[in-house]
Amino acid sequence: METQHSPEQEQRQTREKVAKPLLWIAMVSMVMLFGAFTSAYWVRRGAGNWLDFDLPQMFYISTAMIIISSVTMNWTLSAARKNDFKSMKIASLLTLLLGIGFVISQFMAWDVLVGQKVFFAGNQSNASGSFLYVLTGLHLAHLAFGLVALFVVWIKSILQKYNSENLLGIRLCAIFWHFLDVLWIYLFLFLLFAR
Repeated sequence: METQHSPEQEQRQTREKVAKPLLWIAMVSMVMLFGAFTSAYWVRRGAGNWLDFDLPQMFYISTAMIIISSVTMNWTLSAARKNDFKSMKIASLLTLLLGIGFVISQFMAWDVLVGQKVFFAGNQSNASGSFLYVLTGLHLAHLAFGLVALFVVWIKSILQKYNSENLLGIRLCAIFWHFLDVLWIYLFLFLLFAR
């Protein structure tokens, strides 16, 4: 015998069936974009006239921040599953703050690069610096969407809109945030070892 679902449950299931595949399609397209740029990096590096420079220490700090933010994102989801509204508010705020800290640390790293005379464009620029700015800048552009999602999750956590029966928004945000985390780790390791 078929289980009867309330209209609200059916609407939630429909949203989940639509939202998750769309998110996965978006993430696959992002993987293809970054794959293309990292491939172009290798090709251009092999052509010569390549400037070698050390990555700023702020990239290490931002890497730690985004990894910790994945832990706090898991805490947010776990708290929602348990209807622990206080922990959900704290964890979602910490995730948002760590995400903002990541962005600030990226700008600080760019500032260090400029101090090392590694420029994006101009007479003194080199393709190696330009690729670094493009790769990290594209990641930041995608991370901006993640920060908007985190802000929405935090506000809805304050309003107690999420609970064990309504987790779709937090799940989607968590999937995307973890994706951005893994993407940054890939880029960081690529930039660290592909020089």
